[in-house]
Amino acid sequence: MKNKKGWRFLAMALALCVVSMIGSSLMQTSGGRVTVKDLRWETPSGHLLSALLFVPDSATKDRPAPGIITSHGWYNNREMQDLNYVEYARRGYVVMSIDMYGHGNSDAVEAKEWPNRGTGMYDAVELMAALPYVDKTRIGVTGHSNGARAANWAIDEDNSSGKHLISSVLLIGNDATYKDAKTQKYYNKYGNRDVGIVAGQYDEFFFRTKLPDGSTTSPRDFITTDNAQSFLHFGSTEAGGEKRTSYTTYKQVIDGKSAQRIIYNPAQNHPWNHFSGDVASYGIEFFEQTLGAPNPIAPTSQIWQFKTFFNLLGLIGFGMFIVSFTKAMLNTATFASLRATQEAAISRAPVGVGRAWFWGGLVVSAIVSGYSYMALFTWANKARPAFFTQAPVFYIGVWCVVSGVVSLLILLLSYQFFAKKQGLNLREAGIVISFRNLCKTVGLALLVTVASFGLVFIADYLFKTDFRAWVIAVKAFTPDKIMISLKYLPFFLLFYIINSIAINCFNYVGKKEWINTALLALFNGLGAIVIVVIQYTKFFTTGFVFFTKVSTIVEIWLFPIIIILPVAAIISRKLYRSTKNPYLAGIINALIITVISCTNTLTQY
Repeated sequence: MKNKKGWRFLAMALALCVVSMIGSSLMQTSGGRVTVKDLRWETPSGHLLSALLFVPDSATKDRPAPGIITSHGWYNNREMQDLNYVEYARRGYVVMSIDMYGHGNSDAVEAKEWPNRGTGMYDAVELMAALPYVDKTRIGVTGHSNGARAANWAIDEDNSSGKHLISSVLLIGNDATYKDAKTQKYYNKYGNRDVGIVAGQYDEFFFRTKLPDGSTTSPRDFITTDNAQSFLHFGSTEAGGEKRTSYTTYKQVIDGKSAQRIIYNPAQNHPWNHFSGDVASYGIEFFEQTLGAPNPIAPTSQIWQFKTFFNLLGLIGFGMFIVSFTKAMLNTATFASLRATQEAAISRAPVGVGRAWFWGGLVVSAIVSGYSYMALFTWANKARPAFFTQAPVFYIGVWCVVSGVVSLLILLLSYQFFAKKQGLNLREAGIVISFRNLCKTVGLALLVTVASFGLVFIADYLFKTDFRAWVIAVKAFTPDKIMISLKYLPFFLLFYIINSIAINCFNYVGKKEWINTALLALFNGLGAIVIVVIQYTKFFTTGFVFFTKVSTIVEIWLFPIIIILPVAAIISRKLYRSTKNPYLAGIINALIITVISCTNTLTQY
């Protein structure tokens, strides 16, 4: 990277990351009018809980503001709630976005602890109520998916506490509690609190009613079900009652207080709820009606999208930094021996048998990738040893091993029956590497990983921001995640090293590099893409998902994979061009993707 172009890319990557940090910070602080605090405290549950606290300048001891506690769902973290905390804080609410136990920076807990304050939501409610600048009579809770379940459990705690702290509840992407667990009769668990539900018409998990024949209703028909009608009737099941509708606020006086019920019914799937301007509008409108906004702003006037834009710039800069910083290090004395004497040349497209091996290998790999992903879920859940405390990462890791082994077999067969005869030299291709250079390769990969995440920690320390785009997040993490990542690293190393060899040493064909790179990037994620297309084509046309034998969470886990796998292929190709070393990109991809996976999920003992 002695040329000016290489340094420009490195400077551009750093510039994007800095702009991301500053821009995201300006959005979440409303231009400096909201103070952001990183909280870590020991709770009455006996665990450390992590949260981001947003305190508007207008909230003081003399003028206490309403408080809102918001929570992410399974396998996410507190930063995923930026849609809520950005919009609520700029309207004058004191907002606390928590890491549920086992997520983000909070302590992990055993599964049996979850129903008994184990999400951390009620612990956060109690802390919020103790803050001098919060109006203790106006505290709301909200959350997405399992965060909504956390809100439901917080109501149970609040009901049993003898002194209600929660006055308003908005459940996003999860059902309310409709029936008493003992009597199985409809009832009003929420009393005179104000309650709303955001029920997506294409939610993969909730808003279904089991029918006598064993089938279920579609979530897009939720508003017509007894569950929804009972909720809007405040727990009543009186025959002949009016059929109540979505987007209408219903009121009833309970214990001397007027309580509200409303259901929002957008045409969205489950993950889209926390990336939706409509859902943001519902929350703004709901809490303004039920808690009163200190600084009312029209629900449609939103800035969280700008924060998302700046976060995306950081994510792009992060990816660019990986490549450009690696190339910069190749010009140092320590790592110069890893630099190719000349840029890897583009081979001619194969003909005859070679074409069959090329296309056949791509197609077979994509089919095996897609099929094994769905087939492994049940086995991985049952066979997971206690040593692996993150179930999703174990499942994805096993899938990586299967995909990697199949790719390796294809490469061995291709080499034996075709490539070897065509004169493929394993040493010239970089597959055979000296021990000295292998050690340098590992050292450079570690250096690049540390430097790349160094940018993330700078963003967190100085601005309380990270780099993300919807379900893809690169964030700062606690030291325990390093040890957890080491457990899963071998799974990802096997796949990404073999993947890099396949992409660069056996499939490096075509007259135009960008066409070949785009093709290989596409096939890297094709199995995942096909599964998602099949699942949601049927879901959006019929109201029912296609894959019913495994949890629908597995298709949602594919959303980030659809992006990560093609990007990994592009990074792999870029680095191979400069090094003719397939191991460098494979190890870098494995290290970074393992850390990303282990820092954005649930750890549970």
